[in-house]
Amino acid sequence: MLDIKRIRENPEAVVKALNSRNSGTFSVDHILELDDKRREIIGRVEQLKAKKNQVSKEIPQRKLAGEDLQPLFAEMKAVSEDIKKDDDALADIEKQLRSELLVLPNIPNPDIVLGLDDSDNREVRKWGEPRQFDFEPKAHWDLGTDLGILDFDRAHKLTGARFSMFCGQGARLERALINFMLHVHTVEQDYTEMSTPYMVNRASMTGTGQLPKFEEDAFHLEKEDFFMVPTAEVPLTNTFRGEILDNDMLPIHFTAYTPCFREEAGSAGRDTRGLIRNHQFDKVEMVKFARPSESYDELESMTNDAEEILKQLKIPYRVVELCTGDIGFSAAKTYDIEVWMPSYNRYVEISSCSNCEDFQARRANIRYRDPVTKHTQYVHTLNGSGLAVGRTFAAVLENYQNADGSVTIPEKLVHFMGGLTKIEAK
Repeated sequence: MLDIKRIRENPEAVVKALNSRNSGTFSVDHILELDDKRREIIGRVEQLKAKKNQVSKEIPQRKLAGEDLQPLFAEMKAVSEDIKKDDDALADIEKQLRSELLVLPNIPNPDIVLGLDDSDNREVRKWGEPRQFDFEPKAHWDLGTDLGILDFDRAHKLTGARFSMFCGQGARLERALINFMLHVHTVEQDYTEMSTPYMVNRASMTGTGQLPKFEEDAFHLEKEDFFMVPTAEVPLTNTFRGEILDNDMLPIHFTAYTPCFREEAGSAGRDTRGLIRNHQFDKVEMVKFARPSESYDELESMTNDAEEILKQLKIPYRVVELCTGDIGFSAAKTYDIEVWMPSYNRYVEISSCSNCEDFQARRANIRYRDPVTKHTQYVHTLNGSGLAVGRTFAAVLENYQNADGSVTIPEKLVHFMGGLTKIEAK
């Protein structure tokens, strides 16, 4: 959520920055009107309460002086009624103001590229060279089906389109990838592993920015008003919702594995085959809470941490910085990591690492106490995929396939596969 003070002090700059996202034309005129009314009412209520307090102090002396206090009591009753009316009006205005602020996206970092869409994203670096095959490589959905480790037809029968089922060594490979990712993040890096609920409440989804704007993308359990997690970012970030953290707790680094559930509204016809865009998929997530002065260093290290997974798997990838027209709702700056997929003959997103600055912290009211000023201020929150498991599974199959249809297990996964070095058709 944007700081109302920032909007109030420089509305033109805020609107210009929001419009650079190329996701519609934004206006803050009504927000400023509501803010003016809010401040007007607050000022009036403070005056009325000061008058009431002053009269309360005078009553004993006036009573001793023998004054008739009934007119004064009547006046104070009217003042109390006015205060009540203003308090009710203030509550309504603050509700309206919060509702309008909640649908405004974050302001992009001024250093990122101005652009319309993903074609304007800036490539930052590449790692590894795409493999040159001496045979016609298969797509992962064909490889997995031929090897008997993926079953899309039965998943469709069980549930519907855009669901997958991993079988035998496929299920084992999926589990191995999850364990490998968590091992790297917790043992080789400095993340604390968490195991969170797979359902969250409305306040949690609002805190990280999925609600109210993107409710159509969420799987909603109406009876309890719970939502299936679209990513572990939601429960991890909301862990400290409404709390004030000690300064020496920061930075905090969390990681968690969860299944993720998304309606994928508006994505009809995109990546309909295979594991790239499913309603249910697995992901290992990284979340950080940082001091504002350190959050962009934390973004760089988080991106490197996600890259390390692909480096150890020896799969080529590239890192791109998203332009203003492609950045997510809650993010101020984002790096996408894109893995090489032979079947697409291009790089495909496998991770997004974002600094949300204080945008989510304002929505979720997550603060820390500054050791110098002793005042509280909002933390900066960051999140990143480390990595999307299904897409990593697909990348392993496609990049490690052999001419006979078998798939070699990457060296770093052999231990997690119980010593298995190759998946072959049975």
